[in-house]
Amino acid sequence: MTTTEIINKLKEGNEKYLTATQNGGDISPAIRKDTTDNGQHPYAVVIACSDSRVIPENIFMTGIGELFVIRVAGNVIADHQLGSIEYAVDHLGSPLVLVLGHTHCGAVGAAISGHAESFIKTLTDEIKKAIGDETDERKASCLNVERNVKLIREKLPLENYTVAGAVYDIENGKVDWLDV
Repeated sequence: MTTTEIINKLKEGNEKYLTATQNGGDISPAIRKDTTDNGQHPYAVVIACSDSRVIPENIFMTGIGELFVIRVAGNVIADHQLGSIEYAVDHLGSPLVLVLGHTHCGAVGAAISGHAESFIKTLTDEIKKAIGDETDERKASCLNVERNVKLIREKLPLENYTVAGAVYDIENGKVDWLDV
């Protein structure tokens, strides 16, 4: 699939999700066996927040083997995430990398308020680099996604992949794709 076809597939999955009560993705014994015998070939890498309300496989109505998901609070990008992305693109052939932020993100809220300590501060410090003095939570989430898209593009000059950004609205389930 081309990256345009992949993005359209993700958009169609998200449209189905908006009214779904269950994920229609293939999680059958047959697909488990197939991916065991033939390996995984995910068509997209999704870097998403660890928030329990943000489940990329459901948001895009996918099943086993379709997405390579990396989750970290605030969907921040550091060396571990870059290594995982590089593995998925270079070794698994994933042509699309999607940074997926979301509304009502606790990490973004903590960065805005400046009330983070200990290891959480390592996350909020990264987010703060993206959002500066922005106080609107949705706008800050978009800025955070945009910065992480740029970081991936700068730090992973790989061939044959596209990096995109989007923000998931946890209230209505819709994914808004950013023009980055």
